[in-house]
Amino acid sequence: MRLGWIILFGIITLVLLFSGFYLFGNYSKGSRAGTVVKMSERGVVFKTWEGQLNLGGFSGETGSPASSLWDFSVSGGEKDVLKALEAASLSGTRLKLYYHEKFVQFDFRGDTKYFIYQVETPDGKLID
Repeated sequence: MRLGWIILFGIITLVLLFSGFYLFGNYSKGSRAGTVVKMSERGVVFKTWEGQLNLGGFSGETGSPASSLWDFSVSGGEKDVLKALEAASLSGTRLKLYYHEKFVQFDFRGDTKYFIYQVETPDGKLID
């Protein structure tokens, strides 16, 4: 009987560790540069901040400017980052966004797997 409890406790512990790893762990990190074209707060119960970054670029066929949008999320606790992103979306300023990519997208955390944690302005100022 005692061995059964030990095995059950071990299984529960492994499931909790595995779940925590997927919920809080990062798959990768990186940066992207572009112009913020949209910022919005979404959700009924779980409020999340979602945005789009226009990466710009040129069409391979015609050589004309092309739009390439990248979707990202921002944690509600990143107040300074949110302010910088909203100001940049109004002014059209090009920014460099630093992100963490999560293993899995959970609806209560955001619409994407990419979470912005730092913003760099054109003058090189980092906003955390």
